[in-house]
Amino acid sequence: MQVNQVRELAVKLKENIGRVIVGKEEEVELLLTALLASGHVLLEDVPGTGKTLLAKSLAASLSLSFQRIQFTPDLLPSDLTGIHFYNQKDGEFQFRPGPLFSRIVLADEINRATPRTQSSLLECMEERQVSIDGQTMALERPFMVLATQNPVDNQGTFPLPEAQMDRFMIRMKLGYPSAAEGKEILKRTQGPAGLTAERAERTATADEVLEAQQLCTQVSVSEDLMGYIVSLAEATRVHAEVALGISPRGTQALLRAAQAYAALNGREYVLPDDIKHLLVPVCAHRLVLKKRYGGQHEAARRILLEVLDHIAVPSEAGLESGVR
Repeated sequence: MQVNQVRELAVKLKENIGRVIVGKEEEVELLLTALLASGHVLLEDVPGTGKTLLAKSLAASLSLSFQRIQFTPDLLPSDLTGIHFYNQKDGEFQFRPGPLFSRIVLADEINRATPRTQSSLLECMEERQVSIDGQTMALERPFMVLATQNPVDNQGTFPLPEAQMDRFMIRMKLGYPSAAEGKEILKRTQGPAGLTAERAERTATADEVLEAQQLCTQVSVSEDLMGYIVSLAEATRVHAEVALGISPRGTQALLRAAQAYAALNGREYVLPDDIKHLLVPVCAHRLVLKKRYGGQHEAARRILLEVLDHIAVPSEAGLESGVR
Protein backbone atom coordinates (compact mmCIF):
# COMPACT_ATOMS: atom_id res chain seq x y z
CA MET A 1 0.00 0.00 0.00
CA GLN A 2 1.21 3.49 -0.93
CA VAL A 3 0.43 6.87 0.66
CA ASN A 4 -2.00 7.76 -2.11
CA GLN A 5 -3.90 4.55 -1.35
CA VAL A 6 -4.14 5.53 2.32
CA ARG A 7 -5.61 8.85 1.23
CA GLU A 8 -8.10 7.08 -1.06
CA LEU A 9 -9.10 4.78 1.80
CA ALA A 10 -9.64 7.78 4.09
CA VAL A 11 -11.71 9.56 1.46
CA LYS A 12 -13.95 6.50 1.05
CA LEU A 13 -14.42 6.23 4.81
CA LYS A 14 -15.20 9.94 5.14
CA GLU A 15 -17.77 9.75 2.35
CA ASN A 16 -19.32 6.65 3.88
CA ILE A 17 -19.56 8.15 7.36
CA GLY A 18 -20.98 11.28 5.72
CA ARG A 19 -24.05 9.25 4.75
CA VAL A 20 -24.94 9.21 8.43
CA ILE A 21 -23.15 12.13 10.06
CA VAL A 22 -24.10 15.56 8.72
CA GLY A 23 -21.16 17.96 8.60
CA LYS A 24 -18.40 17.44 11.21
CA GLU A 25 -15.73 16.91 8.53
CA GLU A 26 -12.91 17.95 10.85
CA GLU A 27 -14.11 15.66 13.65
CA VAL A 28 -14.40 12.71 11.25
CA GLU A 29 -10.88 13.44 10.03
CA LEU A 30 -9.60 13.37 13.61
CA LEU A 31 -11.37 10.06 14.19
CA LEU A 32 -9.72 8.55 11.12
CA THR A 33 -6.36 9.98 12.21
CA ALA A 34 -6.64 8.09 15.49
CA LEU A 35 -7.66 4.91 13.63
CA LEU A 36 -4.65 5.07 11.30
CA ALA A 37 -2.35 5.88 14.24
CA SER A 38 -3.62 2.89 16.25
CA GLY A 39 -5.03 5.21 18.89
CA HIS A 40 -8.18 5.53 20.98
CA VAL A 41 -10.71 8.38 21.01
CA LEU A 42 -12.73 10.05 23.75
CA LEU A 43 -15.88 11.77 22.42
CA GLU A 44 -17.05 14.30 24.98
CA ASP A 45 -20.14 16.45 24.58
CA VAL A 46 -23.68 17.02 25.79
CA PRO A 47 -26.37 14.40 25.01
CA GLY A 48 -27.89 14.27 21.56
CA THR A 49 -24.97 15.62 19.53
CA GLY A 50 -24.23 12.33 17.76
CA LYS A 51 -21.32 10.89 19.76
CA THR A 52 -22.60 7.32 19.77
CA LEU A 53 -23.86 7.59 16.19
CA LEU A 54 -20.42 8.72 14.98
CA ALA A 55 -18.71 5.80 16.72
CA LYS A 56 -21.22 3.30 15.35
CA SER A 57 -20.92 4.79 11.85
CA LEU A 58 -17.15 4.24 11.89
CA ALA A 59 -17.65 0.66 13.05
CA ALA A 60 -20.27 0.09 10.34
CA SER A 61 -17.77 1.32 7.72
CA LEU A 62 -15.16 -1.27 8.73
CA SER A 63 -15.32 -5.03 8.29
CA LEU A 64 -14.30 -5.48 11.91
CA SER A 65 -16.02 -7.06 14.90
CA PHE A 66 -17.82 -4.45 17.00
CA GLN A 67 -19.28 -4.34 20.50
CA ARG A 68 -21.11 -1.55 22.29
CA ILE A 69 -20.96 -1.49 26.10
CA GLN A 70 -23.32 0.70 28.10
CA PHE A 71 -21.32 1.67 31.17
CA THR A 72 -23.30 1.73 34.43
CA PRO A 73 -22.31 1.81 38.13
CA ASP A 74 -23.06 -1.91 38.54
CA LEU A 75 -20.85 -2.98 35.61
CA LEU A 76 -18.04 -5.34 36.70
CA PRO A 77 -14.56 -5.79 35.15
CA SER A 78 -15.50 -9.37 34.24
CA ASP A 79 -18.42 -7.99 32.21
CA LEU A 80 -15.79 -6.47 29.93
CA THR A 81 -12.98 -9.00 29.93
CA GLY A 82 -14.98 -12.25 30.13
CA ILE A 83 -15.03 -15.13 32.61
CA HIS A 84 -14.01 -18.75 33.09
CA PHE A 85 -17.08 -20.92 33.69
CA TYR A 86 -17.48 -24.59 34.46
CA ASN A 87 -18.99 -26.51 31.54
CA GLN A 88 -20.82 -29.44 33.13
CA LYS A 89 -21.21 -31.19 29.80
CA ASP A 90 -17.46 -31.26 29.11
CA GLY A 91 -16.47 -31.40 32.77
CA GLU A 92 -13.93 -28.57 32.53
CA PHE A 93 -13.57 -24.80 32.85
CA GLN A 94 -13.91 -22.82 29.65
CA PHE A 95 -13.32 -19.17 28.85
CA ARG A 96 -16.18 -17.00 27.63
CA PRO A 97 -14.65 -13.82 26.12
CA GLY A 98 -16.15 -10.44 26.93
CA PRO A 99 -16.81 -7.53 24.58
CA LEU A 100 -13.19 -6.30 24.86
CA PHE A 101 -12.24 -9.12 22.50
CA SER A 102 -13.85 -7.21 19.63
CA ARG A 103 -11.71 -5.03 17.39
CA ILE A 104 -13.85 -1.90 17.74
CA VAL A 105 -15.22 -1.29 21.25
CA LEU A 106 -17.68 1.49 22.02
CA ALA A 107 -17.61 2.39 25.71
CA ASP A 108 -20.78 4.46 26.01
CA GLU A 109 -20.90 6.90 28.94
CA ILE A 110 -17.61 5.54 30.25
CA ASN A 111 -17.60 7.84 33.30
CA ARG A 112 -20.72 6.17 34.73
CA ALA A 113 -18.79 3.01 35.64
CA THR A 114 -16.84 2.70 38.88
CA PRO A 115 -13.05 3.24 38.93
CA ARG A 116 -12.57 -0.52 39.39
CA THR A 117 -14.36 -1.21 36.12
CA GLN A 118 -12.68 1.69 34.33
CA SER A 119 -9.28 0.29 35.33
CA SER A 120 -9.99 -2.91 33.40
CA LEU A 121 -9.53 -0.86 30.21
CA LEU A 122 -6.00 0.33 31.07
CA GLU A 123 -4.15 -2.81 30.01
CA CYS A 124 -6.11 -3.45 26.84
CA MET A 125 -5.79 0.17 25.66
CA GLU A 126 -2.02 0.33 26.14
CA GLU A 127 -0.70 -3.24 25.69
CA ARG A 128 -3.54 -4.62 23.53
CA GLN A 129 -3.93 -7.57 25.87
CA VAL A 130 -6.16 -8.75 28.72
CA SER A 131 -5.05 -10.59 31.88
CA ILE A 132 -7.63 -12.93 33.42
CA ASP A 133 -7.00 -15.37 36.28
CA GLY A 134 -3.24 -15.10 35.78
CA GLN A 135 -3.49 -15.74 32.05
CA THR A 136 -2.60 -13.07 29.47
CA MET A 137 -4.50 -13.07 26.20
CA ALA A 138 -3.59 -10.91 23.21
CA LEU A 139 -6.27 -8.91 21.45
CA GLU A 140 -6.70 -9.01 17.69
CA ARG A 141 -5.48 -6.01 15.74
CA PRO A 142 -6.55 -3.48 14.74
CA PHE A 143 -8.03 -2.69 18.16
CA MET A 144 -9.67 0.62 19.00
CA VAL A 145 -11.66 1.95 21.96
CA LEU A 146 -14.18 4.71 21.27
CA ALA A 147 -15.49 6.15 24.52
CA THR A 148 -18.20 8.75 25.08
CA GLN A 149 -19.00 10.84 28.11
CA ASN A 150 -21.27 13.74 29.07
CA PRO A 151 -19.26 16.54 30.73
CA VAL A 152 -22.32 18.42 32.02
CA ASP A 153 -24.35 15.88 34.04
CA ASN A 154 -21.95 14.85 36.82
CA GLN A 155 -24.52 13.17 39.06
CA GLY A 156 -23.70 9.48 39.46
CA THR A 157 -20.46 9.69 37.47
CA PHE A 158 -16.82 8.85 38.24
CA PRO A 159 -14.28 11.17 36.57
CA LEU A 160 -11.64 9.37 34.52
CA PRO A 161 -8.24 9.36 36.28
CA GLU A 162 -5.26 11.01 34.61
CA ALA A 163 -3.69 7.62 33.83
CA GLN A 164 -6.69 6.63 31.75
CA MET A 165 -7.12 10.02 30.08
CA ASP A 166 -3.49 9.76 28.99
CA ARG A 167 -4.29 6.55 27.11
CA PHE A 168 -6.72 8.28 24.77
CA MET A 169 -4.85 9.59 21.75
CA ILE A 170 -7.50 12.17 20.88
CA ARG A 171 -10.23 13.87 22.86
CA MET A 172 -12.75 15.87 20.88
CA LYS A 173 -16.14 17.51 21.00
CA LEU A 174 -18.77 17.46 18.26
CA GLY A 175 -20.75 20.57 19.16
CA TYR A 176 -24.17 21.59 17.87
CA PRO A 177 -24.82 21.59 14.11
CA SER A 178 -25.33 24.77 12.12
CA ALA A 179 -28.84 25.74 11.03
CA ALA A 180 -28.31 24.24 7.57
CA GLU A 181 -26.88 21.04 9.06
CA GLY A 182 -29.77 20.82 11.52
CA LYS A 183 -32.25 21.05 8.65
CA GLU A 184 -30.41 18.29 6.75
CA ILE A 185 -30.50 16.09 9.86
CA LEU A 186 -34.29 16.47 10.00
CA LYS A 187 -34.61 15.64 6.30
CA ARG A 188 -32.68 12.40 6.76
CA THR A 189 -34.61 11.56 9.92
CA GLN A 190 -38.06 11.76 8.33
CA GLY A 191 -37.37 8.90 5.89
CA PRO A 192 -38.52 5.34 6.60
CA ALA A 193 -35.00 4.19 7.50
CA GLY A 194 -34.36 7.15 9.79
CA LEU A 195 -30.90 8.40 10.62
CA THR A 196 -29.04 5.27 11.75
CA ALA A 197 -25.58 3.78 11.34
CA GLU A 198 -27.07 1.16 8.99
CA ARG A 199 -26.88 3.79 6.24
CA ALA A 200 -23.11 3.24 6.16
CA GLU A 201 -21.60 0.44 4.11
CA ARG A 202 -18.53 -1.64 4.86
CA THR A 203 -15.73 -0.09 2.80
CA ALA A 204 -12.52 -1.28 4.48
CA THR A 205 -11.27 -4.66 5.66
CA ALA A 206 -9.06 -5.48 8.64
CA ASP A 207 -6.08 -6.14 6.35
CA GLU A 208 -6.48 -2.75 4.65
CA VAL A 209 -6.59 -0.96 8.00
CA LEU A 210 -3.52 -2.85 9.24
CA GLU A 211 -1.60 -2.04 6.03
CA ALA A 212 -2.53 1.62 6.34
CA GLN A 213 -1.46 1.69 10.00
CA GLN A 214 1.87 0.10 9.11
CA LEU A 215 2.50 2.60 6.33
CA CYS A 216 1.72 5.53 8.65
CA THR A 217 4.59 4.48 10.93
CA GLN A 218 6.95 4.93 7.97
CA VAL A 219 5.96 8.55 7.27
CA SER A 220 9.10 10.66 7.55
CA VAL A 221 9.57 13.02 10.52
CA SER A 222 12.70 15.20 10.60
CA GLU A 223 14.79 15.44 13.75
CA ASP A 224 13.98 19.15 13.89
CA LEU A 225 10.28 18.33 14.08
CA MET A 226 10.93 15.77 16.79
CA GLY A 227 12.76 18.48 18.68
CA TYR A 228 9.81 20.80 18.09
CA ILE A 229 7.44 18.27 19.67
CA VAL A 230 9.74 17.87 22.68
CA SER A 231 10.05 21.65 23.06
CA LEU A 232 6.26 22.00 23.10
CA ALA A 233 6.00 19.31 25.77
CA GLU A 234 8.74 20.85 27.90
CA ALA A 235 7.07 24.26 27.70
CA THR A 236 3.90 22.80 29.23
CA ARG A 237 5.89 21.18 32.05
CA VAL A 238 7.29 24.52 33.24
CA HIS A 239 4.15 26.58 32.62
CA ALA A 240 3.02 28.53 35.69
CA GLU A 241 -0.55 27.20 35.53
CA VAL A 242 0.29 23.55 34.86
CA ALA A 243 0.91 20.93 37.55
CA LEU A 244 1.59 18.07 35.13
CA GLY A 245 2.57 18.78 31.53
CA ILE A 246 2.64 16.58 28.45
CA SER A 247 4.14 13.17 29.27
CA PRO A 248 6.49 11.14 27.03
CA ARG A 249 3.42 9.08 26.10
CA GLY A 250 1.83 12.33 24.99
CA THR A 251 4.77 13.23 22.74
CA GLN A 252 4.66 9.74 21.21
CA ALA A 253 0.92 10.10 20.57
CA LEU A 254 1.45 13.49 18.92
CA LEU A 255 4.17 12.04 16.67
CA ARG A 256 2.05 9.05 15.62
CA ALA A 257 -1.00 11.23 15.05
CA ALA A 258 1.01 13.65 12.90
CA GLN A 259 2.33 10.77 10.79
CA ALA A 260 -1.20 9.43 10.29
CA TYR A 261 -2.57 12.90 9.51
CA ALA A 262 0.14 13.43 6.90
CA ALA A 263 -0.61 10.08 5.23
CA LEU A 264 -4.32 10.81 5.38
CA ASN A 265 -3.59 13.95 3.35
CA GLY A 266 -1.43 12.08 0.84
CA ARG A 267 2.01 13.09 2.12
CA GLU A 268 5.05 10.96 2.97
CA TYR A 269 6.39 13.52 5.43
CA VAL A 270 5.13 15.52 8.41
CA LEU A 271 4.86 19.31 8.35
CA PRO A 272 4.86 21.72 11.31
CA ASP A 273 1.24 22.56 10.49
CA ASP A 274 0.29 18.92 11.15
CA ILE A 275 1.68 19.19 14.68
CA LYS A 276 0.04 22.57 15.27
CA HIS A 277 -3.32 21.26 14.07
CA LEU A 278 -3.19 18.19 16.31
CA LEU A 279 -1.63 19.64 19.47
CA VAL A 280 -4.92 20.59 21.16
CA PRO A 281 -6.97 17.44 20.39
CA VAL A 282 -4.02 15.17 21.24
CA CYS A 283 -2.60 16.96 24.28
CA ALA A 284 -5.19 19.21 25.97
CA HIS A 285 -6.70 16.37 28.00
CA ARG A 286 -3.24 15.34 29.23
CA LEU A 287 -2.57 18.58 31.08
CA VAL A 288 -3.28 18.69 34.82
CA LEU A 289 -3.76 22.29 35.95
CA LYS A 290 -2.81 23.63 39.36
CA LYS A 291 -6.22 25.26 39.80
CA ARG A 292 -8.96 22.73 39.09
CA TYR A 293 -12.29 24.28 38.25
CA GLY A 294 -14.98 24.15 35.60
CA GLY A 295 -13.81 24.73 32.04
CA GLN A 296 -10.55 22.81 32.42
CA HIS A 297 -10.45 21.84 28.76
CA GLU A 298 -10.79 25.45 27.59
CA ALA A 299 -8.02 26.53 29.97
CA ALA A 300 -5.77 23.71 28.69
CA ARG A 301 -6.55 24.73 25.11
CA ARG A 302 -5.60 28.33 25.86
CA ILE A 303 -2.31 27.25 27.43
CA LEU A 304 -1.39 25.08 24.44
CA LEU A 305 -2.14 27.91 22.02
CA GLU A 306 0.12 30.17 24.11
CA VAL A 307 2.86 27.57 23.92
CA LEU A 308 2.49 27.38 20.13
CA ASP A 309 2.96 31.15 19.92
CA HIS A 310 6.15 31.09 22.00
CA ILE A 311 7.98 28.04 20.60
CA ALA A 312 9.84 28.69 17.36
CA VAL A 313 8.91 26.54 14.38
CA PRO A 314 11.85 24.64 12.77
CA SER A 315 13.33 26.28 9.69
CA GLU A 316 12.38 25.05 6.24
CA ALA A 317 15.99 24.10 5.48
CA GLY A 318 16.15 21.88 8.54
CA LEU A 319 12.88 20.19 7.62
CA GLU A 320 13.98 19.49 4.05
CA SER A 321 17.20 17.87 5.28
CA GLY A 322 15.13 15.43 7.34
CA VAL A 323 12.77 14.34 4.55
CA ARG A 324 13.85 11.14 2.86
